[in-house]
Amino acid sequence: MRDLRTSLHLRGGPVDVVRGVSFSVREGETVALVGESGCGKTMTALSILRLVPDPPAKITGGEILLAGRDVRHMDARQMRSLRGDKVAMVFQEPLTSLDPVFTIGDQLVEVVLAHRSVSEKEARELALEVMHEVQIPSAEQRLKAYPHELSGGLRQRVMIAMALILDPMLLIADEPTTALDVTIQAQILDLIRVEQERRKLAVLLITHNLAVVRQIAERVAVMYAGEIVEDAPTDEIFENPRHPYTQGLLRSTPAIDEQRDYLVDIPGRVPDLRVPPPACLFAPRCPYELPRCWQEHPQLVDVSAGHLLRCWNPQPFETIERAEA
Repeated sequence: MRDLRTSLHLRGGPVDVVRGVSFSVREGETVALVGESGCGKTMTALSILRLVPDPPAKITGGEILLAGRDVRHMDARQMRSLRGDKVAMVFQEPLTSLDPVFTIGDQLVEVVLAHRSVSEKEARELALEVMHEVQIPSAEQRLKAYPHELSGGLRQRVMIAMALILDPMLLIADEPTTALDVTIQAQILDLIRVEQERRKLAVLLITHNLAVVRQIAERVAVMYAGEIVEDAPTDEIFENPRHPYTQGLLRSTPAIDEQRDYLVDIPGRVPDLRVPPPACLFAPRCPYELPRCWQEHPQLVDVSAGHLLRCWNPQPFETIERAEA
């Protein structure tokens, strides 16, 4: 993505909710897009697939390049072909993403028949194969089940099976472990990691769970109020975060050790994007803000070998305050 912009057209006028977002995901790589709820992560993902509800939302600028082709210039037929085939998405809540009146098998078969010239029998065989691949027990029986008859963990495995059944280039996973217990979360993450290695998938992981990020991602893009404020390799983000917001996220992660057994919150609240701050969007909450932060909007620049930062006054991250993921 290059300078992607998405706006909501509200009664008071347009509001930019994705503000010049740029990052890339390579084959076989997992990039985590992290930030507080409401910062624009899901809207960014929906923009990639051109699934933003128009109206009131509209992609207003930038490029979305998939293997060199700009998704923004595809017509409706090309987009239907792209979704689920070249790019697949695992949505946040599997119970509402699956159709309650059709069996799991029928929904998997429908995906195959929409994109491949095969018989229904061949599509069902492929559905059974991918169910086994994502380690769903009693797969033949589960194909005949309805979504409400499965546990949350099994429904999420079904969503992953549906996303992988056509062997896409890019998998977008939007909070894939939300509402699952810790054991099931670990299993789902392991499953995504195994399938990524097997298929050389590019994975965009959307989450606010920093422990998940450290387990699975090679690179992290930190999002605040609709824009990327820091983008760096995962180890660099955890060991040497430079943006005050990234530092705040790490300090607010639960950790119990001899240095810290309490949470450190980020003061203030996310800005109202209908009336955003005049320059740096984080300035009203930043402990290191300067007069320049209120006068000039910082650009995302490379500060050290692939570590991108949007800040006028970056600070070192004190070792004693590091949050262990």
